[in-house]
Amino acid sequence: MARRGGDVGPGLLRALIVLLLAALLAACVNEPAPRVVTPPPSPATTTPAQPEPSTVTVGVESIGAGFNPHLLAHQSPVTTALETLVLPSVFRPDVDGTLRLDQTVATSARVTSTDPFTVSYELNVQASWTSNAPIAAEDFVYLWERMRSEPGTVDAAGYSLITDVRSRAGGKAVDVVFARPYDHWQELFSGLLPAHILKDAPGSWTGALAGGMPASGGPFRVVTVDRARGEVVLARNDLYWATPAGLDRIVLRAVDQSTMVDELRSGDLDVALPEADPTVRQLLAALGPTVRTQDAPLPVVTGLGFRSDVGPMSDVRVRQAVAATLDRGALRAQVAPGASAADAFGLAPSETGYASTAPAGAPATPDPAEAQRLLLAAGYVRDAQGRWTTGGQPLEIVVAAAAERPQDVALAQAVAVQLAAGGITATVLAPPAADLFAQPDVPATPPTTEPAAPGVTGPAPVTTSPARSRTTSPTRPPATRTTPPATSSTTTTGSTVQAPPTGRVRADVMVLPRPVGGDVSARYASDYGCPVALPGGATAATSPTRFCFPALQSLLTGLVDGTALPGTQAVVEKVLWAQLPVLPLYQPVSVVASTAATDTATGISVGPLRTGPLTGAQRWTAPPG
Repeated sequence: MARRGGDVGPGLLRALIVLLLAALLAACVNEPAPRVVTPPPSPATTTPAQPEPSTVTVGVESIGAGFNPHLLAHQSPVTTALETLVLPSVFRPDVDGTLRLDQTVATSARVTSTDPFTVSYELNVQASWTSNAPIAAEDFVYLWERMRSEPGTVDAAGYSLITDVRSRAGGKAVDVVFARPYDHWQELFSGLLPAHILKDAPGSWTGALAGGMPASGGPFRVVTVDRARGEVVLARNDLYWATPAGLDRIVLRAVDQSTMVDELRSGDLDVALPEADPTVRQLLAALGPTVRTQDAPLPVVTGLGFRSDVGPMSDVRVRQAVAATLDRGALRAQVAPGASAADAFGLAPSETGYASTAPAGAPATPDPAEAQRLLLAAGYVRDAQGRWTTGGQPLEIVVAAAAERPQDVALAQAVAVQLAAGGITATVLAPPAADLFAQPDVPATPPTTEPAAPGVTGPAPVTTSPARSRTTSPTRPPATRTTPPATSSTTTTGSTVQAPPTGRVRADVMVLPRPVGGDVSARYASDYGCPVALPGGATAATSPTRFCFPALQSLLTGLVDGTALPGTQAVVEKVLWAQLPVLPLYQPVSVVASTAATDTATGISVGPLRTGPLTGAQRWTAPPG
């Protein structure tokens, strides 16, 4: 049968379908791939620059040997600042020196019993160390036990009256029991130390505080002690429970006097605390009215401690003869020309009520004839070379000063020169402060080597050190030498220069920094009292001189417990000038130098004697610029 026109057969239809599919497939293959648009990379995220920490930088002459405020060996302006800003104290002096309860530490402190005499403290429940341990009764116990038993402590007499320290309220309340009434109990328990860290560590009373503070209980904490650079850095204690400090940091930087003035001019220092002398006053005056200066006596009197229990100085006639040989005014003018002459054993020249108690003539002023009379009476004679001898052996005196206190070493040298001029052979040593003020003998360590001065055994201290930059080990500028170096082994008096001793030796005369401020009665008893018996047959630590004069002890006891008759203090002064455990010399004076910007930001002042110019630094702000 024939097909109709237009009809499509099955084969043709299949062919058309195949062609159509091929075309569609070709279209799909040839179509370009869609373009993928990648967004441009976003700019890198930048971290905003952190602001510089707000800082006040203070220039000091030395950072000292350590930072335990209760040790003679660690006394320095830096230690005073750290006690004020880092350690908790139950009472603190206000601007006029009056003690006020620090309620950030204790909310209450009062006498709660008179039989036995008991003082009760209620501690702030928020008060804690940066280690998160509470400031508690164990800190009171630790300080009491150390102060009554460790040698070389400061004002330990009040602590020796305590018979018990009892804890209540989980350690947040303390009852302190005394053997006798003690009117000056508010002086105690300042500069509390973290017992939970220190109490079980051997040697921690001295060693753990030689390089910093292991914990803070105040508005600042110690973050860096860099002895190579001579810097101590304090940072705000962010764990402090009371009003936070206004500054991020306080930097204490040791620099010499001339560098200190230069850096004050350039703005590298905000405050300078040089020791006052004519040279530094001239340098500061040259800065003009842009710098304000205030005189700030230091809370210490420098004297010569005479070893009174053994050796040649155990004879009071020799102590008096040595004093009569020395010219105190010349020593002060040579070593500390800006200091105030100290002519009493109790109060310092800057303290209210101070008056000279020095007798006319020796031992307060030099008197060679009196020195000769006393030495002859003590059994000494002068040999053909002019030396004082006994049994053919020369009278030899070891004069020692702490190695970490350069001015004291310079003073020891000057003392030895004067003794040699009087026919007394002298050896100068510079042992560590911790040995000198706490141990019965010291390493025979000579000062830094230099040609010996006339009559001085062993090397003399450094007197020609180059100026030190801010990154070197702190050293005080040298004192002016008044006697030329020796050029032979024979002194001007004919005495032979002896080789330095070896091993450990006794220090017969020591340059002694005696802290002042606070209760003068406890000061007398601490510095000049006999050892106090402790439970178990032990005795309380004695002063570095180991002086004990039983006839004086009852007077000192009466001063401490308030039973002394009027005029007792004057009698004590007369006895001390007669017995002479110490020869007072001078009270150092520093200068608080500050710029106008610093004054506006800090309001810095001299401060109370015991706490110094950094008192209230937690309220400071940073100077602009």
